[in-house]
Amino acid sequence: MKASVYDILRAKFLINQDAVKNWKFIVFLIILAILMIANIHHYEKKIFRIVELNKEVKELRSEFVDRRSELMKLKMESTVSKKMEERGIYPSSVPPTKIRVVKPKEKSFAEKIWQ
Repeated sequence: MKASVYDILRAKFLINQDAVKNWKFIVFLIILAILMIANIHHYEKKIFRIVELNKEVKELRSEFVDRRSELMKLKMESTVSKKMEERGIYPSSVPPTKIRVVKPKEKSFAEKIWQ
């Protein structure tokens, strides 16, 4: 048992006659490890990008809410009337009346003939 441990520590399995099989397996393991490291790097890069985009979405959403509330304040009747008073335009004291336009009914072909 001591001899086999010393052989492994001295790397005799890489020097002896069937070393070609061992080298092929070692090269395969190295290539596999490189591929796994590259894959993990690519995966982490995507995760960082997702986190960055989520932060940007939160910022844009909060900006949207701020702008919407600002717009609602600007659309209020009191705000509009104050801005118009600065220009000399005052709200009317007479309420508006609704004008209704009645479109004449078009006569059918049969009604046109009988006239």
